[in-house]
Amino acid sequence: MLPKLKTAFLTFLLVVSSVVVFAQDSIFHQWDISSRKAGDKFELVFKTAATGGFYIYAPGQVLLDVPAVSIIFADSLQRAGAITTADGKTESKPIGIFENAAFNVQDAAVTWVVALEGDGPPPAKLQGELTYHIGKGDEFYQQVVPFTVSVEGGQAAVSSRILIPTIDIDHPVTDSGDSIKKDSSYLSIFLLGFLGGLIALFTPCVFPMIPLTVSFFTGKNGKPGKGKGGAVLYGFFIFLIYLLITVPFHIAGKTNPDIFNNISTNVWLNLAFFVVFVVFAISFFGYFEITLPSAFANKVDSKSGLGNIAGIFFMALTLAIVSFSCTGPILGTLLAGVADGGAWPLTAGAAGFGIALGLPFALFALFPNWLQSIPKSGGWMTDLKVVLGFVELALAVKFLANADNVKQWGILKREVFIALWIIIGILIVLYLIGKIRFSHSTPPKKYGPVRITFIVLFGLITLYLVPGLSNTSSARLSLISGFPPPVCYSLYKEPVNCDKPLLDYEQAIKLAKEKGKPVLIDFTGWACVNCRRMEEKVWTDPVVDKMMKEDFILVSLYVDERTLLPANERQVYTAKNGSEKTIQTIGDKWTAFQVDNFGATSQPQYAIISPDEKALVKTKFYTPDPREFEAWLRAGLEANRKGAAVK
Repeated sequence: MLPKLKTAFLTFLLVVSSVVVFAQDSIFHQWDISSRKAGDKFELVFKTAATGGFYIYAPGQVLLDVPAVSIIFADSLQRAGAITTADGKTESKPIGIFENAAFNVQDAAVTWVVALEGDGPPPAKLQGELTYHIGKGDEFYQQVVPFTVSVEGGQAAVSSRILIPTIDIDHPVTDSGDSIKKDSSYLSIFLLGFLGGLIALFTPCVFPMIPLTVSFFTGKNGKPGKGKGGAVLYGFFIFLIYLLITVPFHIAGKTNPDIFNNISTNVWLNLAFFVVFVVFAISFFGYFEITLPSAFANKVDSKSGLGNIAGIFFMALTLAIVSFSCTGPILGTLLAGVADGGAWPLTAGAAGFGIALGLPFALFALFPNWLQSIPKSGGWMTDLKVVLGFVELALAVKFLANADNVKQWGILKREVFIALWIIIGILIVLYLIGKIRFSHSTPPKKYGPVRITFIVLFGLITLYLVPGLSNTSSARLSLISGFPPPVCYSLYKEPVNCDKPLLDYEQAIKLAKEKGKPVLIDFTGWACVNCRRMEEKVWTDPVVDKMMKEDFILVSLYVDERTLLPANERQVYTAKNGSEKTIQTIGDKWTAFQVDNFGATSQPQYAIISPDEKALVKTKFYTPDPREFEAWLRAGLEANRKGAAVK
């Protein structure tokens, strides 16, 4: 076998073995992991005994461009030094799958020692993963062992409170508020998905399919059709397929409730979305098409000739696959935009998208005369795709801004973000009037009412954004609140609209006791769209603003703040449900604080507690109505007075 093919095969084997090992018990006995302190140095000791005839690849060598043995820690400030063998026999052995190259292996009880490196002493409790490799004959596996170890002489965590026993959110002084996260936004998400489906319907990948499909079901294409009932079933299956796309998110949400919050705040995932949306935009500009593998599409299409119901289902699946280059970016935009709300918003959006895409096929089959009233295919569909491409670029800027806000790089401050959207708006208008062209587009021969409407619409949107570049009260841009970065994340040294709250819970409690005011806790995030909407549209209401400033101690806790905690505040925290979580950043701390005390993982969430840390009302989630939010604040003040009177 050629060396490159051999290496590729072994790499593939390594990946497969990693998956297999996670699904089975470890081939080796359990590792005994302990720590010891030698002078000023801290060391971890790993002990195990081989079994089943397998040998371990000894530390200090490289296999397939990766270390034979490696250790990583959840605490990024801790590093593993050289891994040495303190006990156990090591021999050099030719390995057949590596073309008889010699490697150091250990096939009996072994003890490894690794020095801890990092800034200052390690925490008293440390989480990490040991990765090593084993073999026997032609067998080769990778083993990954997660561990938590108490470090002898490590720096004990300071008394950093996360669970506050006196906060009983299920039994507040007053029942005003939301028992669970309100679902009223699901309808708006459904309608947004429906709108996205209608837009996708008019793209070149879908629109020409309508008369062809209707003709097939009504038998007007020279072949016997499957009837109007079949067309209705076809539309239903399109809806069902898009609904089924969200099922994995429900499964993932049950095993890891924090996953959706991580999706919206994870820096690397937002950067990945930025790249994907730029690729979507370039695809819409006509430089290439994003399609699923043709072999897959052909295989699905071949099954469309099966029995009536099965055949219709595979016809619907074929449409979903072949139209992916147009529908994928639109649906992807929708799902990425609502992913932070959990699995059900994803399902609501996908349901709206599927109904909008599938319903016309059923309706036109039931009423074929309606086909005469729809516009003919033409260059207008290309123009629609190009405009969507510019919209995708605007959304790509939003995801880049999410990552920038979380990391506070200062790349896309509010005014830079708005300037980029203004430029994109100008480019859309220039394209629609024919001043910009792409290779597959043609200049407009005339300006019809639809084109003029879009020119005026995007022109007005662009003009509306211009005041956002100024440092004035008109820079709030309330119609798009939540999309640009916060007003305080600005190029101006003293932004006009910026009111910075407290960021530390303990400091807020201290002030509350001094002033005798209740604490208003704002669980928020740098990448949270609805948080910005609340701050810019509800908090700015004169009555709400006055109450928040005069009657409460406001503290904003950013669950996606990536600033590292001091070494003595980092810890492995045991949550109320018994799970262990590494508290390494400020965001980790406030996330655990929110989950264990207020039972939620989404933002925004608002809570009101008394100075002696008792829940005064139930929490409040996204509430775009200032009067409703005001009523909740008043209920919190009344509950605080009631609680004080009882004392």
